[in-house]
This record gives sequence, C-alpha cells and structure tokens, in this order.
Amino acid sequence: MQRRIIPKRVIAMNMQVFKWFLDLGMGIFFLICFVTGFFKFTLLVRMFGLTGLVLPLARMSDIHDWSGLALGFFVAAHLIVNRGWIITMTRKILRGPKLMSS
Repeated sequence: MQRRIIPKRVIAMNMQVFKWFLDLGMGIFFLICFVTGFFKFTLLVRMFGLTGLVLPLARMSDIHDWSGLALGFFVAAHLIVNRGWIITMTRKILRGPKLMSS
C-alpha cells in the first residue's frame, strides 16, 4: 500500500477555490438580505413608487431572516479561514510605523 503525497501547490489552489466560493456565497446572501430588507423598509418602497407592487411580506421576511443567518455563517467561516492574515495585519497596525534609523 503506497501513500499518496499531495503537493502543496494543489492544496493552495484548492484553498483559493474554497475562499472564492466562500466569498461568492457571502456576496449572494448579502444581496438577498439587502434586497429583501429594502422591500421590508416601507418608506423606501414608497419613495421609489413601488407601492402598487404586491409583495408577500411574510415570505419576504422569512427569506430576509434566513439569508441574514446564512450570511452570518459565511462571514464567520470567512473570518476563521483568514484568521492568520487578520492576526498578522492587526499586529502590524498596532505596532505602528517602524522608525528609520539614520
């Protein structure tokens, strides 16, 4: 039985694809949440003259709530996947600019 070794290049590419899908999911759920939130906000609907549009508000509210929940999970996964970069950048920012010695 021979053990198969996966090159680091393949793992890095798979991680890039995973991050792309993660960001795509965040974008999709953001748009769904934003659009349904827009239609739930009656002042904006009136302002744009969409009052004659019949929208099932209960269904819209459910979609808004579930997409917001899904967006929250996608954001949490995004933060977990990118935690190394976040920690590194936070340390750099908190450390401040390096002083140049003459």
